[in-house]
Amino acid sequence: MSNILFVSDTDAPAELGLLSHQVSRTSSAAQALVEAEVVDVIMVDGRTDLAGARSACQTLAKNGGTPVLLVVAPTGLAVLAPDWGFSDFVAAGCEAAELDARLRILAKASADPDVLVAGPIRVDGAAYSASLDGIPLDLTYTEFELLRYLMQHPGRVLSRETLVSQVWGYDYYGGTRTVDVHIRRLRAKLGQFDYYIGTVRNVGYRFASAREAHRAG
Repeated sequence: MSNILFVSDTDAPAELGLLSHQVSRTSSAAQALVEAEVVDVIMVDGRTDLAGARSACQTLAKNGGTPVLLVVAPTGLAVLAPDWGFSDFVAAGCEAAELDARLRILAKASADPDVLVAGPIRVDGAAYSASLDGIPLDLTYTEFELLRYLMQHPGRVLSRETLVSQVWGYDYYGGTRTVDVHIRRLRAKLGQFDYYIGTVRNVGYRFASAREAHRAG
């Protein structure tokens, strides 16, 4: 059973009520962002208001990895485009079994510990790859490990000493200044999204939580 957040001013589709998932509802995409970190899938209602659904999906794409399933009337399928920001879509009135399958696939993907997503930043530990807005990032081994460790601990202040021990290893004797050097390189490669990595003066660094990143973006 997964926790599903339905974003709509109206009731959820009847087929959703036939499933065993825990469903909550909000009428605001902004409120959905607040709750994104504690649900498995966000479901956006696009059955009647396509423009509103598009705006909601694009807002929720910044939530840090919680997948978004858009439900849309069959007549609206032709206007869907990748820039909407949803993870998957389903036609309203589909069989409950199809809806359940799509929700389970998205929930499983969001629970994959090898895949970390924060807004446009995606790190796949199993594939040893990182991307920004779908474009591969050219990272060194250490830059990749540093970014991955930061993303594994959103909102937590990590000292330079902690980063050295966890990323470089306990037997590294080069000092903590190398952390600053690698952080600068990472920020440069993140470009306009460098605000995801914050500096905590005299302590270390902190990767933004989903809520903080949304406000900054």
